[in-house]
Formats: sequence, structure tokens, C-alpha cells
Amino acid sequence: MDSNGLSTHLNVETLHGSLTDPAISSMNLLNELIDEYPVAISMAAGRPYEEFFDISLIHQYIDAYCDHLRRDRKLDEAGVTRTLFQYGTTKGVIADLIARNLAEDENIDAAPESVVVTVGAQEAMFLVLRTLRAGERDVLLAPAPTYVGLTGAALLTDTPVWPVRSTENGIDPEDLVLQLKRADEQGKRVRACYVTPNFANPTGTSMDLPSRHRLLDVAEAHGILLLEDNAYGLFGSERLPSLKSLDRSGSVVYLGSFAKTGMPGARVGYAVADQRMAGGGLFADQLSKLKGMLTVNTSPIAQAVIAGKLLLNDFSLTKANTREISIYQRNLHLTLGELKRRLGGCEGVSWNTPTGGFFVTVTVPFVVDDELLERAARDHGVLFTPMHHFYGGKGGFHQLRLSISLLTPELIEEGVARLAALIVPRLP
Repeated sequence: MDSNGLSTHLNVETLHGSLTDPAISSMNLLNELIDEYPVAISMAAGRPYEEFFDISLIHQYIDAYCDHLRRDRKLDEAGVTRTLFQYGTTKGVIADLIARNLAEDENIDAAPESVVVTVGAQEAMFLVLRTLRAGERDVLLAPAPTYVGLTGAALLTDTPVWPVRSTENGIDPEDLVLQLKRADEQGKRVRACYVTPNFANPTGTSMDLPSRHRLLDVAEAHGILLLEDNAYGLFGSERLPSLKSLDRSGSVVYLGSFAKTGMPGARVGYAVADQRMAGGGLFADQLSKLKGMLTVNTSPIAQAVIAGKLLLNDFSLTKANTREISIYQRNLHLTLGELKRRLGGCEGVSWNTPTGGFFVTVTVPFVVDDELLERAARDHGVLFTPMHHFYGGKGGFHQLRLSISLLTPELIEEGVARLAALIVPRLP
């Protein structure tokens, strides 16, 4: 209240610039449309399949973790209770179990002390970018298009993101070299490059093995970090090694998430940051310092749920997700088949053919903007994500992203039929 008893009026122009950035504000439209048109088939949200959700599993997972604390860590009942109820260590209480999972599923040799358990992978991204952004010269490289969560974390940490060309084979290592040269010429310091080698969000593309090795060579030669996001790596018809498992120069910070493979509601992610600091200690220790001032620690109860799932599946999330992997493969093949049946042969309409993950990119010969999305929801009862959201509003205006993860076969068939009813009348 001011001296006249009136409420103080805030002006958004005096608040942080990220609040009015298109990358953040534009995505609100999708949520609004979902609320406004609840019967529309959503091929927009990249959420995990829900049929196997079961509340009893939460209790089973927590019980398994408590048994582990008694049996393997030799804690008495007071110690078990304290582990779940009290603040945990900032780096997390299940780092050793995550390390075992990484060895089992990804052939990554991670020391537990190099793991920082975070509130989703989103916090891990924020911590890494906030730690690396030391001055005005510092920039981040990322493929165009890129995951909006990475764009958002960059906005919140005032980190400029410079785009790197992306192809059907993922991020282009040769264009990365050109962007590094350009940054050097402009007096900028590239701290890292964000990359999703497996079934990237939003494109669905993956990198082949030679490109992975080339990317690692570029990072080592230029002294930059690679921020590897591997949220979808399990959900493919084939498994290629992660960048972290191939890394021999300490170039890769691994950003992990249990949102797709564990339980999205638990909101547990992590960073593996085993790079040695010049003054001693690990890069993970620096991330932990910031986390202590941001979220203090990640909920031990949420960590217990994830830990129990790991313990009950021999530390293999591949094993734990056998049914989900089958569902996502089924949905992906069905979506591609329906696109071919409904839109095959339509001039100017094409789509990529990912071998895994949640997403398919469709290209059309007309503008795909938020107005078209609203019309699709209102007139045709189908939702998708315009790709321009992933380009920061600077590209992708003839593309849309379809998510295949949450739907039944019947909804996929009907959803693609509704999408075709939107597209075909607009073709030349």
C-alpha cells in the first residue's frame, strides 16, 4: 500500500525480460486451448503414457527403498524415518543408485559424488547455465529448433542462445565449428552446446554414431562442454551409445530425467558433472552450491519413489519400461502409417520418420501459426504444436510437431484424420 492507501501497481516492463519473451509467453496459448476445447484430441503434449499408472506402485517403491536403507545402508528405524522426513543432502540421497542405473542402462561410469539430483531435468539445466554464465561474453549454442525448456532456462539465466543448424541427422557438427569461429571473431566465449542425440524434442531426430564421435572431437578441440539431454533414449528400435559413454575428454555434462522413464509426478532429474575443477573438486560441487540456495534439496520422498523403481527392476529402466517402449513404438509406427494413408502424395506435405521417441515433424506448404492452431482446435477438434515455438519465433512457420506418446490407437487414427481435414483444403 502507498501513502494514500492504494495498492502498488506493477508494470511488467519493469520486471524480468523473460516474462514477455515469446519463448515463454507463447506456450501459454496451448494450455489455454486445452482448457477451452477439452474434447479436442491433443497430439501436442509430450507426456508419458498413463495406462500403467497405479497408486499402489508408489507405496511399493517407497517400501523397497526403505528396505534398501535397512539392508544395504544398515540404518535403524529412526535413520530410515529421518531419511524420508528430513532435509536430505543437497546433492541427493540416491546418487549411488542413479550411478548404478547409468552403468546398467547407458554404460556410463559415473561416480556418485559427480551426480547432483535435481527437481526435474529443468533445474539441472538452470543450474548448469547459471554456473557457466559468468559474464556478458558468455553464450550457449543449441540446435535450431530446440527444446523450449532449454530456451526458458537460458532466458532465466540471461544466457544468449546462438543457433546451430540441425539436419535429419541431428545437430550439424560442421556448422558447430562455424558458429564457434563466428563467436570467437565477435569476442564471445562459448561455454557449452546443448544437444539431444536421441529422438530430440521437438524434431524426433537422432544422431548417427560417426556424428556423435565428430561432435565429441569438436568439443574437445575447442574446449567447450556438451550438455547432453537424453530424456527419450530408451524409447527406440535401436540403442546408440550416449555421448557421455563415448566421452574420453571430460567434455560432456549429462542431463538426466526420470520424467519419462520413472514417474513424471515425482519431478526427479539429475546432472552428471564429473569435470575436475582447477582448484580441486568437481563441477558437480559447484552446481550443488547453487542448488543449496535455489531448492535446498530435492524431495527425499520423491527420490525414494524413483529409487524403489530402480531397486525393483535391477537398476534397469529399460527393463522397467518394457511395456511403455512397446506402446511408444506401436504409436509411432501407427502415426507414420496414418500420415501416409491420409496425406501421402499430397503436394508439399512431408514428415520425418523417427525410429523412436515421442515426436514427428510434419512440413506443409502454408503457414502454421497460433491462429491456425486455434482454428484446428475449434473447427476440427485436434491440437498440435506449431514448430515456430521451438525456433524462438524465428523459423519453423511451415512445420508442426505431433506427439504420439499419450494416445490410444483409436485416438491416433482419429487425430490424424482430423489433421488431414485441416491440411488438405489448404493445399495449393
